[in-house]
Amino acid sequence: MERVLVTGGEGYLASFLIKKLLERGYIVNATLRNLSDDATVGFLKGLTHSQTRLHLFEADIYNPGDFEVAIQGCAFVFHVATPLQHNENSTRYKNTTEAAVDALKMIAESCVRCKTVKKLIYTASAMAVSPLKDDGSGYKDVVDETCWTPLNLTYYPMFSDYIYSKALTEKEALRYNKHGIEVVCLVCGLIGGEATKSFVSASAYMLLAQAMKDETLYKSLRELENLGSKVAIVHVQDVVEAHIFAMETSEMNGRYLVASDFLKSTEIASLIHKHFPDIAIPKEFIEDTKRETKWDSRKMQDLGFEYKCDADKIICDSIACAKRLGAI
Repeated sequence: MERVLVTGGEGYLASFLIKKLLERGYIVNATLRNLSDDATVGFLKGLTHSQTRLHLFEADIYNPGDFEVAIQGCAFVFHVATPLQHNENSTRYKNTTEAAVDALKMIAESCVRCKTVKKLIYTASAMAVSPLKDDGSGYKDVVDETCWTPLNLTYYPMFSDYIYSKALTEKEALRYNKHGIEVVCLVCGLIGGEATKSFVSASAYMLLAQAMKDETLYKSLRELENLGSKVAIVHVQDVVEAHIFAMETSEMNGRYLVASDFLKSTEIASLIHKHFPDIAIPKEFIEDTKRETKWDSRKMQDLGFEYKCDADKIICDSIACAKRLGAI
């Protein structure tokens, strides 16, 4: 039984990952921003095998030295935590990008110093792989691991800080690959599926914007589509399995795109209507961009990874979860 660390244990993806790692027999260290958060601690402590194999630590991206204790003795580190909003009380960092990049550096250097860590696996974002041309004049024909979102362009304000934070943190992570530790960056699309907790994730809300008839969410979905030419989507089950596959596959290092489907927003609307004809989507929430950019990444599949969930299941499970939790 190897010991692994999952940062950001209170998050949507991290909680799924912790649950699956415990089921697979791993000893799990997990960090939380606040160990006084009774709801999160109670949820994690209620997972099967948590009483004997789960150990919780308090650590925050804005205090990155906190992570070193949790890293000690670990064979693998999953760095899932990411700051979504800037901590205005911070005197150390002026924005989320500075905080995220510095935390990555300190976590990677702690991994090197402790000498037990075999691999650092960073949860990156498809917002960092836009096929936009550097001058913003159009899109490349394909999306693959060579694509990086141009940081010289202006983006939707809601996404701007996050794009810079995820892109620069991922580049910093890759800098450590083969320099003391192995590094894998899993560049994940918009995550859908079920929920472990009693709320719908932010990514699922965006995915279901048309079904929810929410103008603000729909604008966010369209801006995401404009960033990536289309929208990369993936089921949370496949994302979790991709993380574990990255850990257990020794020859896997570097950058990998993680998405089972690459769709226009109008195609997402069609899938919602196909499976849930009772959900009426207003015409103003359906706009076809006519873009035909292709998703051209099979790096993980070539190593033996298989996606278990297609776009139909992603949409069905997301809608079913949202209905169960009263969001639709």
